[in-house]
Amino acid sequence: MADGADVNAAQGSVLDGRVWSEWCRALEEAGAVVLADSVPMDVLDRAEGWRYLSRLVRASLNFFLEQPNPKAPAFTRAVDETLKLGMDNPDNVYLATPASGACTYRISGNRGTVHYLGFGAQAGGYGRTASLDTTGYLEAGDLEMDADGNFEIIASVQRPPGTANWLRMTDATSLIQVRQTRVDHDAEILAQVRIERIDGPAEQRPLTAERLVKSLTEGALFLKGSSAMFAQWTESFRAEPNTLPRFPPEKALAAGGDPNIAYHHGWFELADGEALVIDLEPPACDFWNFQLANYWMESLDYRYFPVHLNQGSAHYEADGSVRIVVAATDPGVANWMDTCGHAHGTMCVRWVGASEDPLPRTAVVKIAELRG
Repeated sequence: MADGADVNAAQGSVLDGRVWSEWCRALEEAGAVVLADSVPMDVLDRAEGWRYLSRLVRASLNFFLEQPNPKAPAFTRAVDETLKLGMDNPDNVYLATPASGACTYRISGNRGTVHYLGFGAQAGGYGRTASLDTTGYLEAGDLEMDADGNFEIIASVQRPPGTANWLRMTDATSLIQVRQTRVDHDAEILAQVRIERIDGPAEQRPLTAERLVKSLTEGALFLKGSSAMFAQWTESFRAEPNTLPRFPPEKALAAGGDPNIAYHHGWFELADGEALVIDLEPPACDFWNFQLANYWMESLDYRYFPVHLNQGSAHYEADGSVRIVVAATDPGVANWMDTCGHAHGTMCVRWVGASEDPLPRTAVVKIAELRG
């Protein structure tokens, strides 16, 4: 509950237009991440950087201003084909809603046939804490459901007696996210999920001056915090170009990563006529994939170009290994990944629920050698 001074300050800011001026100034300040000396002086990187910030503006307004509040939650798409963040997975459908550890929720729905389904409770925020700590996680394989795939999950700080499916929250929980991962995008049926508060009434919030000021302030913090954090990640990848080392699990988890995933992040950098060959020996796992992304860790445009593959779409060698070729032009081999005009960028291999963690092997070669 805002005190009288805060209410008066917010109302004054709305009446005299400072709320708009301050928000516009925050957006301008966020542009510093695109103009940083560390960012390559490359027209494509800069153009995508400005587009990236415009997309984050859209995301921040949707989540902080337009989204339902923790007392009246509803899942909406958090990331999509044109709103990308933090090495978004092209095989995933991401849903999210604001949440609060002070509330108790029922998540219900039908499993569908989607390959992998996971529910995460998270705390913090890229703007406020530069983290999105996972406070509880539950995957579909651990759910009790009926013969038709219907399920019910209780999300709360304390587990209610007799609860079969429980998603643990803490007092700091601020978000509940759903990940749906597809092997075959056309054939799989996505899960149907909904959420409701069950410890009290759904309380919708009318717009007030203080809510507007708070929403725009938090949205601007998200914009600056998330863009700066992932740019720092990219700079760390550039220290070992054309390799795919294991990304620190604790760092991935602190950023909201799935605790069941082993991530291998890297930076590719190729001269004219060069290709990056990546040899994988996929372990026994629930799912794996590979993807390309730009400097800003946005997946490349998977709607129109071959920039990712998974266990269902990859061509395998006779011994079960997979050879991926990253290049600007098609060398006429299986598993070609199109750089879409980028001489450099980021990339990722994921193993989900893997029994082991083999290191991808990489080598830079001439495209002409592959064609030969």
